[in-house]
Amino acid sequence: MSSDSKYKLEYVWLDGYLPEPNLRSKTKLTDKAPKTVADLELWGFDGSSTQQAEGSSSDCILKPVALYPDSSRKNGFLVMCEVLLPDGTPHPSNFRATIEDEADLWIGLEQEYFLMEGTRPLGFPADGFPGPQGEYYCGVGYKNVGDIARQFVEEHLDLCLDAGINHEGINAEVAKGQWEFQVFAKGAKKVCDDVWMARYILFRAAEKYGLGVELHCKPVKGDWNGSGMHCNFSTAHMRDVGGEEYFKKLMDAFEKYANEHIAAYGPDNHLRLTGLHETQSIDKFNWGVANRGASIRVPHAFVKNGYKGYLEDRRPNSQADPYKIVSRVQKTIKSVG
Repeated sequence: MSSDSKYKLEYVWLDGYLPEPNLRSKTKLTDKAPKTVADLELWGFDGSSTQQAEGSSSDCILKPVALYPDSSRKNGFLVMCEVLLPDGTPHPSNFRATIEDEADLWIGLEQEYFLMEGTRPLGFPADGFPGPQGEYYCGVGYKNVGDIARQFVEEHLDLCLDAGINHEGINAEVAKGQWEFQVFAKGAKKVCDDVWMARYILFRAAEKYGLGVELHCKPVKGDWNGSGMHCNFSTAHMRDVGGEEYFKKLMDAFEKYANEHIAAYGPDNHLRLTGLHETQSIDKFNWGVANRGASIRVPHAFVKNGYKGYLEDRRPNSQADPYKIVSRVQKTIKSVG
């Protein structure tokens, strides 16, 4: 049988490691190209190797939930999966299954990360540090971004666009070796699926460059920016009705549930949310118009438009599980009514 008649389906899932899961994947070969998720079969894996089962009963099930073209492979597809127990119920590590999907919830997530060369960020000298922050943000030129990084982030962007993931932008970030991409989608589950798959593509694409990808929110201590995953969100009510009264009630709810948000927004956030480097302190909550040091940043246009539009929660960090971020935002919005 010719290799042209075989299709490579890369089943991707989240493991059971804590505090946040890792990505795992393996390839299933089929004779027919899938057109939709409905064409994809359930598959299995050994959960005892991923912190999701005991060795004495190690079977776990992969349930396909999203399908993406994979332009990096001949006849390739990427398959986002949920993990199920052998009886077909969601595995305890399957947080996606607990989220209520809402088509009218529009979410944009800004994924920051560091490219790593061995144990140090790309562009850092073997001993000491590069020049201080200032010119790296949206920087250009070898001095600011080097030679490999831009080639790599452009390749990642193209792979994601080929997969149908709705990137809205990429840029070099404030710290040396730090980059960002932004993904927008309509629907609570879709944006999370897309960000996880964009992360998968990021890690896999970095392999051939001999680079690592660091999602930890503060990989370089001291006077260096940490990495966040700012969450931009709106509902139909926020976009079409809005109003100052509703906005203030919403901000009261975000303040009321501040601890629950921090718990969902990624590990070690106290290292990043210090009140420095464009953050608010982890133990405080505030909102501000165009204020990069606020917990929630309010665009000028939002206020001018009668408190209508979208808001930006700046507290989620780069390592956080998008499913947990979106779920917590959902719950707080719903508490307002």
